Amino acid sequence: MIEVDPFHVDILVAGAGAAGLSAAIALDQAGFSVACAGLVDRRANGRTVALFEASLRLYKSLGLWPRFRDKAAALEKIAMVDATNARFRAPSVSFAASEIGLSAFGANIENNVLVDGLAEAAAARSGLALCQSLIEDIRFDDDDVRATLADGRRIKAKLVVAADGRGSLARTRANIDARSWTYPQVALTALLAHAKPHRNISTEFHTRSGPCTLVPLRSQGEKLHRSSLVWLMSAADAERRRDLAPGELAREIELQVGGLLGAMELDGPCGFFPMAGMSVAKLFGRRIALIGEAAHVFPPLAAQGLNLSLRDIAALVETLEDARADGKDIGAAASLKSYGAARRGDISLRTNGVDILNRSLLTEFLPVDLMRGAGFFAFSMIGPLRRALMREGVLTHQTLPRLMQARPRRGAVATGG
Repeated sequence: MIEVDPFHVDILVAGAGAAGLSAAIALDQAGFSVACAGLVDRRANGRTVALFEASLRLYKSLGLWPRFRDKAAALEKIAMVDATNARFRAPSVSFAASEIGLSAFGANIENNVLVDGLAEAAAARSGLALCQSLIEDIRFDDDDVRATLADGRRIKAKLVVAADGRGSLARTRANIDARSWTYPQVALTALLAHAKPHRNISTEFHTRSGPCTLVPLRSQGEKLHRSSLVWLMSAADAERRRDLAPGELAREIELQVGGLLGAMELDGPCGFFPMAGMSVAKLFGRRIALIGEAAHVFPPLAAQGLNLSLRDIAALVETLEDARADGKDIGAAASLKSYGAARRGDISLRTNGVDILNRSLLTEFLPVDLMRGAGFFAFSMIGPLRRALMREGVLTHQTLPRLMQARPRRGAVATGG
């Protein structure tokens, strides 16, 4: 067998999901030579992505948003409803983007539509090699990283960006420890067509098995009113519902949300995903940086998953641009320290916050119910607290990376991100 010499790039992105493709495009636009290796999963499984304001800024900065604008639905309001049947029921809370000066918190789009568009954009970039093959092996040396793909191709790079998910091969080969845990829940994901308009309102019902959330989608053909569903439930309920006929499942969803959007029908295949969490000992090592679900995993509450991953990407691009400008080796651990420092607090806040909220719903301990109810009451009644919570959800209190900072309107004075 003749051994083929590896092709050289500055950065190898491991993983070709939404996070990996977004990272590859952002790094290519920053002027690095990039290879992105992984299988592009275009399957429809009922999953959608709610992209918040900072994430939209990133995609606009990369020139990607025009691909998706007409395929996404605006999220103008978010409503939270206590459906736990607790003795002391928490008040319902509604948040409007207009309260913090935005026309919408963000936009919701089908996951497979987003991935498909990102893959097309990546394939069209001359400086980016999209290798639709899994990484079979990877070796970290002092001066470079060498990877072998399942199709036999070999790649040599200065840095690996691990975006290859919770079971990341790149993270394992770099000897970065990860701590995992599970929840007694399964998430049912589905796209729905319904009789009543969603009015661009996302509604989250907090139940004893976890949240059941309806998120607006764009109309499609004759289906004028559509939403996506993420419903956390016990494993036993998930197993039973997996066997239901589509019409029977739609009726159960209608009942769960109190007929909020009228008669419903499933608009495509559903997905069932066991819930788990994961955190890592560190976000970088010698010639590796972790992003996305290679770095953090938690249940799909408050739509934080991909938004957190995109903030990883924006911060990493900024770190690598600064290292290059200073003449530093972009793969050296010393060059990646600022990335770890920039991301650790945000990731910890989201991971722990989602974990606490999810576990608080699963317990019937009265003091926990009272604390959760008091929090809902405070968010409902105290304006500055409401607005701070909304800003933290869509923009974060930290200084945003350059790719996510607001660009001033023509003739306006820049005021920062």
